[in-house]
Amino acid sequence: MIKERLQNDLKVAMKSRDVVRLRTVRSLRAAIMTKEIDLRTGGKGEIPEEDAIAVIQKQAKQRRDSIEQYELAGRDDLKQIEVDELKIIKDYLPEQLSEDDVRNAVVAIVGETAADGMKDMGRVMGAAMQQLRGKADGKLVQQIVREILSEK
Repeated sequence: MIKERLQNDLKVAMKSRDVVRLRTVRSLRAAIMTKEIDLRTGGKGEIPEEDAIAVIQKQAKQRRDSIEQYELAGRDDLKQIEVDELKIIKDYLPEQLSEDDVRNAVVAIVGETAADGMKDMGRVMGAAMQQLRGKADGKLVQQIVREILSEK
């Protein structure tokens, strides 16, 4: 389970004095713990593996957004911190689909939903994100859906 892996990696990072990994693993554990507390009802809260992965994906998205903002602000020092943390976070995420795989999946979804233009964007995105959740970045999926629907 992801929580056990994080706990073990925390110990290893402490022993090896890997400051970046230690900081990142602690932040991931804290985010998962916060989610558990939010969902807790009358006792100990335990979230399923999928929810823990969703929390980690959210952390990765926050790092990507921060990298983008620091780049615009010209803060390369802060950007590098986020880049280093994002590399570590990616180790805990499932393998991401390639752009071609995402494109093929979206084409299939467009066919299944009988979408015929941009007016069906919401329907296609809903089906695509349900099928590709955790396997592909939402921005990439949205970009590919827009491309495919705008050609129709």
